Amino acid sequence: MLTQRSRYALRAMLFLAAQPPSVAPTPMHRIATGANVPRKFLELILADLREAGFLLSTRGKAGGYRLARPSHLISLGEIIRVIEGPLALVPCVSRTAYRPCGDCKDEAACAIRIAMARVRDETARILDGTSLADATAEELAAA
Repeated sequence: MLTQRSRYALRAMLFLAAQPPSVAPTPMHRIATGANVPRKFLELILADLREAGFLLSTRGKAGGYRLARPSHLISLGEIIRVIEGPLALVPCVSRTAYRPCGDCKDEAACAIRIAMARVRDETARILDGTSLADATAEELAAA
């Protein structure tokens, strides 16, 4: 299940993706209002996204945030991994944080592991294949 923190991160990034690239950086208060994200959470989330290389920040009176890369080069999967960690629902199928399950007798034949690997693969395929630009275009088409 997607945490509220990830939902906030996605909403903030989608809001920034919808901003014209040539305008000044977007102030945090404007992101908080436009993305409907509480400011105290937004500060922490934006810091994580900046450290991960998704955002550029500018300090000062005219400061704010902007995407570090074009919106078509940032996937929803990348954002979720920064905030949540691995997409896998169980650690034995994680590509980045593998851990064997303590109660599994035969990992290779485990029906749960096999099913969860398929879930992980499809989830990654969809989220990694959906960019911020794709998501904002879909959002506009639905409106």
